[in-house]
Amino acid sequence: MLTPGEIAARLNRLVFSIVLTGHRKCEPTWVQPMRTIRHHSFWLIVKGKGTFTINGTHYPAEPGKLFFFEPGMLVERRTDEEQPIEYYFLRFHYTETYEEKEQWICRSSAESPFPLQGMYTLQNTPQFIYWMEQLFVLWQRRGHMTAMRRKILLQEFWLALLQDFRAQKIAGDTTAAIELTQDYMVQHYQEPLTLESLAQLAGLSVSHYSRLFKKVIGYSPIDYLTHLRMDRAKELLVLSDYRLKSIAHSVGYGDEFYFSRMFKKVVGLSPREYAKRYRIDPVP
Repeated sequence: MLTPGEIAARLNRLVFSIVLTGHRKCEPTWVQPMRTIRHHSFWLIVKGKGTFTINGTHYPAEPGKLFFFEPGMLVERRTDEEQPIEYYFLRFHYTETYEEKEQWICRSSAESPFPLQGMYTLQNTPQFIYWMEQLFVLWQRRGHMTAMRRKILLQEFWLALLQDFRAQKIAGDTTAAIELTQDYMVQHYQEPLTLESLAQLAGLSVSHYSRLFKKVIGYSPIDYLTHLRMDRAKELLVLSDYRLKSIAHSVGYGDEFYFSRMFKKVVGLSPREYAKRYRIDPVP
């Protein structure tokens, strides 16, 4: 999932055209059979309960859920008979258009995937109901200034959405985010991980992530990753007769000489000295 900052960067490059805006209260028997979506749209559920199935995955359609649909999605939508859903929707077209190095770059929606898709949970639902109410009212009016106001409201909607996502991240369990990256390092230590990519995975700035990781785990992120790699290297040195170059590659180092220097710095012995001292000979 993209971070709020990444979504903002993508949205900033898009130009939107509102195709249709509406508000609907469903009947208890309402259902839309499985269909292939042809247009970009989003739906805000404001009342009731239901189930939306997107590409085979079931999602709860209930107040505070915001759904983004895109062409090609297989979607089925149905309401709960006892609590029929009520929702606002907005269908839109967009193109990617931005200036870079004094040149205008334009891409169609087919070339530029929309940064939001599927279901999102909102923290401040009443605020988004207000935006949708305003967009619906303006949709029923005509005029160039009204059209401009609709575009401004849609931009305010995107901004409010990003602020909502960011607030949820800040309010979330940051310790869980740290533990998530810790588990990720355990499973992917052999890959070229960077501090920036780990911070992004946690949804935190690099500086905040580094401070919080050391507070929770006791090591800096890079020190923790280095110790993981060296622990695995020690196992390979003791239990196998792999060449040093192969061991270095298997724990995430492309340069065996750099690996050897790091190993000695962390362990206190060179890899060859460590293997000679601790290698377990095979049972005859």
